[in-house]
Amino acid sequence: MTRDTHTRDGGAESRRRPDDLGGRSGERVARRGAWSRPVRFTGLLAATLVTAGMLVACSDDSEPPLPAAKTDLGRPLQIDRKPSAGPPCEPAAEGGAIRVTESCVDPDLNQPYVDIDEKRTITDSAAKVTVDVRHVHGGFSGTKAKFSFYFPERYQGRFFESTYPTLSTEEAAPNTVAFAATNGAYVVSTNNAGGLPGAGDIAGYRVNAAAAKFSRTVAAQVYGDTARPRGFIYGASGGAYQTIGALENTEGVWDGGVPMVPGTPNAIPSSMTVQLLALRVLRDAFPRIVDALEPGGSGDPYAGLTGEQRDVLREVTRLGLPIRGWWDYRDMSGGAFFAVGGGVRILDPTYVDDFWSLPGYAGTDPASSAAAARIQHEAEVTALVSDPGTPARPALADVQGTPTIPAAPPGGLTLSSVPTGPAGDLAGADIVVLSGAAAGSTIPLGEVRGNTITYGTGADPAITAALRPGDRLRLDNSWIIALQYYHRHQVPPTDEYAWDQFRGADGTPRYPQRPVLAGPTFAQAASGAIPTGTFHGKMIMLASLLDTQSFPWPADWYHGRARAHLGPKLADHYRLWFMDNADHIPPRDAAAGTHVVRYLAELQQALLYLDAWVRDGTAPPASTTYQVDGDTQVRVPASSAERHGVQPVVDLAVTAVAGRGIPAAGRAEVSTGQPVALTVTAQVPPDAGDLVSVEWDFDGSGEYPEHSELDKPARETRLTINHTFTRPGTYFPVVRVTSRRPGDDLGGADGGTPYGLVQNLARVRVVVR
Repeated sequence: MTRDTHTRDGGAESRRRPDDLGGRSGERVARRGAWSRPVRFTGLLAATLVTAGMLVACSDDSEPPLPAAKTDLGRPLQIDRKPSAGPPCEPAAEGGAIRVTESCVDPDLNQPYVDIDEKRTITDSAAKVTVDVRHVHGGFSGTKAKFSFYFPERYQGRFFESTYPTLSTEEAAPNTVAFAATNGAYVVSTNNAGGLPGAGDIAGYRVNAAAAKFSRTVAAQVYGDTARPRGFIYGASGGAYQTIGALENTEGVWDGGVPMVPGTPNAIPSSMTVQLLALRVLRDAFPRIVDALEPGGSGDPYAGLTGEQRDVLREVTRLGLPIRGWWDYRDMSGGAFFAVGGGVRILDPTYVDDFWSLPGYAGTDPASSAAAARIQHEAEVTALVSDPGTPARPALADVQGTPTIPAAPPGGLTLSSVPTGPAGDLAGADIVVLSGAAAGSTIPLGEVRGNTITYGTGADPAITAALRPGDRLRLDNSWIIALQYYHRHQVPPTDEYAWDQFRGADGTPRYPQRPVLAGPTFAQAASGAIPTGTFHGKMIMLASLLDTQSFPWPADWYHGRARAHLGPKLADHYRLWFMDNADHIPPRDAAAGTHVVRYLAELQQALLYLDAWVRDGTAPPASTTYQVDGDTQVRVPASSAERHGVQPVVDLAVTAVAGRGIPAAGRAEVSTGQPVALTVTAQVPPDAGDLVSVEWDFDGSGEYPEHSELDKPARETRLTINHTFTRPGTYFPVVRVTSRRPGDDLGGADGGTPYGLVQNLARVRVVVR
């Protein structure tokens, strides 16, 4: 099967079938093709960059100014509790999802009310921004759906609305409100009627749509402005499903949206299960794999692996997990699998028995390590643990810090015995209660510390409260081991090409297939409908090249669906920006910030670019140029002029040791006390702004204590810094570069914005003897 190569040349998209690829039907052929001709520094530009610290200025590409802002009139709201007038919203097709338009009324969300109208002062402590807003809170009678609106003092005719499937609060995060308010936008925030799965059909996009539509009624009274506010919805991960579902199943509600780190219709739970499989099988090999992929490494992550390890690394790579993403293997745990694993067991309850008993499954394959990893250990509860020092799994939050998944119940149990073995053998296991008041119940296992265990996310507090000393339990990982192979038995239609590896030469699956394809069920539950590419309005999709949970290639999948829908008009409605050195979630701590950067700033830029695109037709920067290779890895060009998007492109090299110049290299070996010269070259893509900051970290702490001064913001820079390492060891110096949108001012005492500052980084290896 030949896959098309997607290219972008100078911002104009084309679709090109490689001329040099052949193959019979059913064969997997690498996705290849030429990028546009590499841009090289020549003439005056090259001469300018030779001087360390010299910058190349660019023109002002900022969009036309916004119209004059409106201000809050301060008048009391006039809102009654009567049902909204208008025709009911109905499915576009029999049995399909309800289509919400600007003029119809959702039959389940037709009676909005307001119960709070007050002034609030909200502080984004990270950005050191404080805003005053008018907070309007309410809901929809007869439902659990609630909303919060945050109206700024100065209003520029737009609103922003974030979403996530499991949100249970309608209160927006402080940084969400502060960013919107400083940009003249009000915020719409809902609780998705309590969040999935309990909220059912209305939680996918309908609560968000009803709140967005009602917000316009309220905004008209707050500002005395009858002009229709422009509206934009956005969300990451599950919120990307919801953003896509909102734009595909409504019309006239929002003008555009920003889905971030999206998945395909079949991504859940497969992108999680294959990660779990790799974490178990490759556990002892990860240090070698990561070292091979770091700067100055061998470049061969397969060297030294056993046969099963090679096969699993290839399998997880071809399903799309970015191979460079394994730098974080110690803190990977299957992403949000703990939140969806129970759903798989409900959808496919006989899978675990089939896995351990039928041919074609790894559980019965003597060449597989699955059977050896299975644990079914019985023990007795000897004591209850209520010490608050025993950690439960903490609550999770989305990219903006809004709580999305509650914490695990506190407390735990001391058992008569716990099985010993390699670390992680019981990760994801079940606590099966065999006797006592809770007999017959199953509880997710949290952590194991000696003979003490804690409860996992999703544990029912009513069951954990019923446990007593003397009760017998079984620690059982049968389900989690079986589910590590579930993606093999979930082969979708051929357009989701990462599963081609599980097809034979005739195109049929090589493994037994389950009676249900779980992925589309989860996708529909999250977003209200399965994504198709038929969205309304304008979209800027953000995807991360180090996304180890949804993976980068699903953005290409949606890109293809959108192209099929819009054809030659695609560039008028859609952008895809890939973000290098960014993961599915923000860096968990400062040290992780030497490997990955946050993508919140790209979101902030995307929302402002979207509004300008809708308001006056100012097109945003071009989509990222990329290719998907034969291992389902997304590749991007090395130069910013070819790559496009909005993120700066950064290159770092060792250029001198002990004062002597060397050919630029990603690795150097030096003696203690010898200075090392590190040279960074950074460029911002065309029409995407200026560089404003260059920071350095030499010890892996992520503190970035040293800064290189820039004479003024500009599109390109080349800087050299010297550093001396005083102790032997292997170091990975990191440079982090920040850029801003055209026309934006830096944050600080001058009153400029601290938002939308996009980052990228680069690393080298220095071995000190």
